[in-house]
Amino acid sequence: MNLHDLAPAKGAKKKRKRIGRGPGSGHGKTATKGHKGLLARSGGGKGPGFEGGQMPLIRRVPKYGFTNPFRTEYAIVNIKSLADLPASGPITPQALVDAGLVKRVTLPIKILGNGELKKAIVVQAHKFSKSAEAKIQAAGGSIEVIPGV
Repeated sequence: MNLHDLAPAKGAKKKRKRIGRGPGSGHGKTATKGHKGLLARSGGGKGPGFEGGQMPLIRRVPKYGFTNPFRTEYAIVNIKSLADLPASGPITPQALVDAGLVKRVTLPIKILGNGELKKAIVVQAHKFSKSAEAKIQAAGGSIEVIPGV
C-alpha cells in the first residue's frame, strides 16, 4: 500500500446539498425552505429562551437587587490556612500562589480571621479583616498592607 492508494471508505464522504441554485437543481426557488413563515425568512428561527409563545422564564421570574459592576473582588485566604505554611520569611502573595491557597493571581488578596494562629508570622496582603489583624498581632506577628487596590 502506498500513500496515493489511501482513500476514505465507500460512502464516508457525502456531497453537501447545494440549495438555491436554480430550477434545474431540484432545490431552486424557495431553496427547500417552503413558502413564507418564520423559517423561510433570512435570520429566521426561534431565539434562545423562546418557549413556544409561553411567557419565557426570564420574564416570569421577579427581578430585584443591584450588582455593582465596579466592585473589587478579592481572593480570600483564612488565618487557618496561613498557620499551615512554613514560616520562612514573610508570607507574600507569591508564596500564597505557590502554596495553592490563591488560584487567580490577578485578584488582590484579603486575609480573613477564620481559625487560630500559634506562631509569629509577617503577612503581606492587600487587605485584612479586623479579626485577622488582631489574631496575627496577638500571635506576635505583623501585617504589611500592599498598596494599589
